[in-house]
Amino acid sequence: MIRKLRWKFIGAAMLSLLLVLGAVIAIINVLNYRNLVREADEALSMLAEINNPVQFHTEPDAWDLGEDRVPGRRHAFDGERQYQMRFFSVTLSETGEATDVNLRSIVTVDEETAVSMALEAQSKGREKGFSGNYRYLSVQQETGTRWIFLNREPELSTFRMFLWTSCIISLAGFAMVFLLLALFSSRIVRPIAQSYEKQKQFITDAGHELKTPITIIRADADVIEEDLGKNEWLSDIRMQTDRLGTLTNDLIYLSRMEESARPSMLDFPLSDVVQEEATPFSAIARTQNKSLSLEIQPRITLHGDEKAVRKLVSILLDNAMKYSPEQGEIALTLKQTGKQIRLNVTNTANNVGKGSADQLFDRFYRADASRNSETGGFGLGLSIAKAVVEAHKGRIHAWSTDGSALTVEAVFPE
Repeated sequence: MIRKLRWKFIGAAMLSLLLVLGAVIAIINVLNYRNLVREADEALSMLAEINNPVQFHTEPDAWDLGEDRVPGRRHAFDGERQYQMRFFSVTLSETGEATDVNLRSIVTVDEETAVSMALEAQSKGREKGFSGNYRYLSVQQETGTRWIFLNREPELSTFRMFLWTSCIISLAGFAMVFLLLALFSSRIVRPIAQSYEKQKQFITDAGHELKTPITIIRADADVIEEDLGKNEWLSDIRMQTDRLGTLTNDLIYLSRMEESARPSMLDFPLSDVVQEEATPFSAIARTQNKSLSLEIQPRITLHGDEKAVRKLVSILLDNAMKYSPEQGEIALTLKQTGKQIRLNVTNTANNVGKGSADQLFDRFYRADASRNSETGGFGLGLSIAKAVVEAHKGRIHAWSTDGSALTVEAVFPE
């Protein structure tokens, strides 16, 4: 239990860290990418403002935007930046023919490649976008559509490098945090572990200490009955001491099953054991006007504690008998599917909540909020069943699909 609690704590902490790191990386890189696109679009807008084709074909330092400059806005061609841009343009007619190709500001693209990129951009049907490492913009002119391509390879390389670096650093930090939590989580859960161990020790010690007075009370009741004869008071004393004795034994058994040491495990015929434990319940079902059906796959073998598994089957069937109504139906199935062995007990019941009912395995939990003692239970049966299954490295859960029947399933590894 403490080990599961520890790993649940580590899992919750690492999931929270992963979500935070993922959100931070995503936000930073999205903002970085948007800034990259914004700067590229500003430069393309400046290039698009050069409406004179002759002027567009001149050297960058001869460009004069005149009144087109926007006061207060950083100009894309100020200073040395005008020589840092590598761009080209292609003008396509309405029929898709290239009427003008400008490659004066780039040397890595030939005319054929430029026209091909312009046609590809036109086929996408978008005004702006990316074509490889080039950001493009379309400008409508009288002679056709001018497609301007701006090389953003350095900026995109920087963006990709930052993205990979941030991911790698985050993963390294994630791994370091995981190692630190794995090292120090035992100290974090140590007070809980100590409290839990003290609780188990108290239950075991108290159970053993209660056995003696219970035995004495039962013996004294027998002596008084011999002197005074049977009466309702002595019968009530005997019944309550029997209930108290059962509760004490159940608590001690549960505490032992939850200890870290696994019980002795041997291979035994599970099909035969389940059949032997379930058969007596058929007679009990008939006396209570209920029906019990058994579907047990033969020759199933389990490596485990036979005595504990017998108790498991008895608990599940006894629980189904107690909480099924008159004329109710109980069904037990045992089958092997692949490398798993499944033991199911289903019983009709009234007002069962739909979906998962795993809280039934909590100690002292009773579905009846009034804790009516007519059933004779203490709410420990399914807790013991869970401890037995987990001691065999299996899992157990309960559910109801329609609210009128409850199914408890124990799954064992082969």
